[in-house]
Amino acid sequence: MSQIERFEGERATNYDSFVHAWIPNYSYFMNQLPKLLRETKNKILLVVGCGTGAEIERFVLAKEEWTIIGVDPSPDMIAQSIQHFKRDRNVRLIEGVVEDLDTTQLYGAATLLLVLHFIPDDGTKLNLLKSIAERLDSDAPFILLDITGDKAQIKANLNILKYLLPSGLEQQDVTARLKRIETQLHIVSEERISELLVEAGFETPLRFFQTSIYMGWMTRKA
Repeated sequence: MSQIERFEGERATNYDSFVHAWIPNYSYFMNQLPKLLRETKNKILLVVGCGTGAEIERFVLAKEEWTIIGVDPSPDMIAQSIQHFKRDRNVRLIEGVVEDLDTTQLYGAATLLLVLHFIPDDGTKLNLLKSIAERLDSDAPFILLDITGDKAQIKANLNILKYLLPSGLEQQDVTARLKRIETQLHIVSEERISELLVEAGFETPLRFFQTSIYMGWMTRKA
């Protein structure tokens, strides 16, 4: 999937501090992931766009023992995950995309966090979701977090977000980032997210989290 955005250099190195600054309640959301999936019987987790391994760490530290497969196309991002989890035998990390994974291995759950808004809605978003569904057990839970909304919602919520950002950020950088979110990312409405998931083979998703422009859903493979 060549259209997935790759994080390199300082953008990869600074990613963790960036998301903590720009996503209110980010740590809270991440800490809930193992709780939301703890009743899953098949404890093989697929983490799509695993990046530096933030959600992987939550599952490594969880009471339940998970086998975790993380996949990410950005060498500079996944290198950080490999370094962090190199001694953890239950974590396998792959530089690549979901389509690289064997379809004979079925996962009991999956996450897709902060990925879809980088991908055009020209069939590419749908293909990614289908690829994930093809590799999941029936009824497997699937958790997503993404920048979501129609143009009016995004504009209004960006006006809220700027007041929630931590002090100390350079105003020039904040203005540029807000403009990029509004004009350059491939953001779709919540209704469109639901349509894509259902078409890909999932149930209608339930939104359980929102903070400004960021929404989180839970669904299951149909």
